Amino acid sequence: MDRASNKSVALYWDFENLHASLTDARLGEGAYNKPDGRFKSQEPLIDVPAIIELAASFGPLAINRAYCNWQYFGRYRDALLEGAVELIQLFSPGASAKNGADIRLCLDAVEDLGRFGHIGTVVIVGGDSDFMPVAQKIKAAGRTLIGVGARKSTNRHWAKSCHEFRYYENLVNTPDMAEAPPPDSPLL
Repeated sequence: MDRASNKSVALYWDFENLHASLTDARLGEGAYNKPDGRFKSQEPLIDVPAIIELAASFGPLAINRAYCNWQYFGRYRDALLEGAVELIQLFSPGASAKNGADIRLCLDAVEDLGRFGHIGTVVIVGGDSDFMPVAQKIKAAGRTLIGVGARKSTNRHWAKSCHEFRYYENLVNTPDMAEAPPPDSPLL
């Protein structure tokens, strides 16, 4: 990958996806989606600067956008402001419904690729297989795709569809959660 090029980076976060994955890893599978887990003020678990630092290692950040229902994530305020993250508010249409962050993120990423020719690398934070179609569009546009997701909840097909994939736990050197990828794996 040519990091010396003059191309910019677009960073898109499915913020609640990563936070929910880290919550489940800490408190047990399904903990985030329990009635007393999802609809309350959330403790910060995401190392926002670590992800921004990773994205910036590929070039200057032109877009840094995070999608979430922010009403429960106020404790991330300082880290998000310091990282100059543009917050996209998404309300879920019902208590058990998804907030549609992955769909909105994908639409924005494809639109941005068409509007901004200087974007050379796209970084998507999230582990859903829902991102596979946008991976195909990003590659077809001749851009580099970097994925970031939690180890236990990342869909392996999504991870393999990226040019490079980084496990969040490896970025933040969490010794109890990080495992080395298999030797033949391109996942980092």
